[in-house]
Amino acid sequence: MKLYVLGACCMLAVSATKAQTVPAAEVSRIISVLAADSLEGRGTYTPGIEKASLFIESEFRKAGLSPLPGVTDYRQAFATAGRRIIPADSAAFFPGARTLHNVVGMIRGTGRPDEYVIFSGHYDHIGIIESKGEDSIANGADDDASGITAVILLANYFREHPPVRSVIFAAFTAEEIGGFGSRYFSRQLPADSIVAMFNIEMIGKESKFGRNSAFITGFERSDFGTILQRNLEGSTFHFYPDPYPEQRLFYRSDNATLARLGVPAHTISTTQIDKDQLYHSVDDEVETLDMQNIADIIQAIAVSAQSIVDGKDTPARIAPER
Repeated sequence: MKLYVLGACCMLAVSATKAQTVPAAEVSRIISVLAADSLEGRGTYTPGIEKASLFIESEFRKAGLSPLPGVTDYRQAFATAGRRIIPADSAAFFPGARTLHNVVGMIRGTGRPDEYVIFSGHYDHIGIIESKGEDSIANGADDDASGITAVILLANYFREHPPVRSVIFAAFTAEEIGGFGSRYFSRQLPADSIVAMFNIEMIGKESKFGRNSAFITGFERSDFGTILQRNLEGSTFHFYPDPYPEQRLFYRSDNATLARLGVPAHTISTTQIDKDQLYHSVDDEVETLDMQNIADIIQAIAVSAQSIVDGKDTPARIAPER
């Protein structure tokens, strides 16, 4: 009898852990703002990306995030001069330098505050483009308003589930023109203090494996994906290895810089990149996305990350690329 009661309690605990806490309505609300025509495609160096930043900052504030140590707000400013990244207070010494910023907040860990887990996406897109029709705004609903929506809702999730390790939530700028935001970010913390990076890009549609699934780039390079899948035992969700190795997606997104430094930094995605006709087009609109599927993916990321965030699992480091 005692064994039966214990088993029943364990089952209830598992069910509660996997219960849906990410509402599709919130997914829709956030994506609809980020991919609105008024943001004009969130092109780098445009007023539209500034509007996106202000919205993300307001969502971070509502989630109760703290700025990173040593700064007073969520803006992580830097400048670019050609292909060079320079500190924003040095921009005056570089003619033609332009100031940019990531939006970054954190929840300080309750037990291991100097160990970091990162959830990230990029908030820029390609802005106004030439089009055969009347519409010229590349809204970037999937790429990557869907990922930033995940970052915001994960911030809300971990506010309600206080982490043992510190968790950083980062919205990177300028991914589309060279990954400048993530490159700058990677210089701000010692790489060996970063336990894992969950970069989230293009989760707006079903993957080639169907609903309740996503793939992880560089799956074979660490045990990151194995840990995530183990934490989802008993659920219907499954993480798969990247089915598009010829696309070299592992080194094409914002996880790449930290991965090259040995951090188990991976991108989670569902994009069918080999046949997505809406990628980088004016038709990447909110109406093309599946809000419930996005909510389910965000929920799965939250649950699968729990043992890493709570300090029970530490993914193996990534070997340098040869």
